[in-house]
Amino acid sequence: MTMKKALTIAGSDTSGGAGIQADLKTFQELGVFGMTALTVIVAQDPHNSWFHEVFPIELNTLEKQLETVLSGIGVDAVKTGMLGTTELIELAAKKIDQYQLKNVVVDPVLVCKGADEVLHPENADSLREVLVPRATVVTPNLFEAGQLSQMGALKTVEDMKEAAKRIHDKGAKYVLVKGGGKLAHEKAVDVLYDGETFDILEAERFDTTFTHGAGCTYSAAICAELAKGQSVRDAVYVAKEFITEAIRHSFQLNEYVGPTHHGAYRQLKK
Repeated sequence: MTMKKALTIAGSDTSGGAGIQADLKTFQELGVFGMTALTVIVAQDPHNSWFHEVFPIELNTLEKQLETVLSGIGVDAVKTGMLGTTELIELAAKKIDQYQLKNVVVDPVLVCKGADEVLHPENADSLREVLVPRATVVTPNLFEAGQLSQMGALKTVEDMKEAAKRIHDKGAKYVLVKGGGKLAHEKAVDVLYDGETFDILEAERFDTTFTHGAGCTYSAAICAELAKGQSVRDAVYVAKEFITEAIRHSFQLNEYVGPTHHGAYRQLKK
């Protein structure tokens, strides 16, 4: 049996709901063998309102991890998540070029969930100019799309379309702008743009705050489907269904956070 392989270049979420933990769970659920290259370790402080502390991995350590996978094994698709410094972003871009990687999903993580201010604006600039041009598909949420497009706050579907255009102009083949729970709409709306056509993806919207790791999970599902040979459009539609079910069956983990349920899609398909 030939198993398709996917690599996630992302941070470790100690609480298990986001980052590489979410990516690996999603890969597994969709029948893809997952591998990792850690960029940062994120810990949460239970004694200080779940404050997120971010510990970057040394550049040389990340490069050794990437060489293990890319030179030693090979991949069918790759996704990036939290890249905490411009140096990490540039290294990821360098390896994408060096190994001529296909099926590159860029999830442009700028802040941990709940924050709405980029602490390091240079990372947004580097993502926009260095990594986005190498993306098969880039998957920003409303806040990230506003930063990458330099439009600021996005409030309507028309705003999302304009942001998608501007991000596409930077070189990404496809742009998926995710409305999530921040868009004032009765549905959960995302906009997919390929440079010519807009696809509007709508799904049931849930009144829940238990969405920890939703962005990571969504982009990981796209990555897994691309690894299996799906087109970008088909991969996004599967991923939309995957994340919808994951949020529908999300649950409370403690008084601060509730993650999506990565096994919900598989149970739906039984």
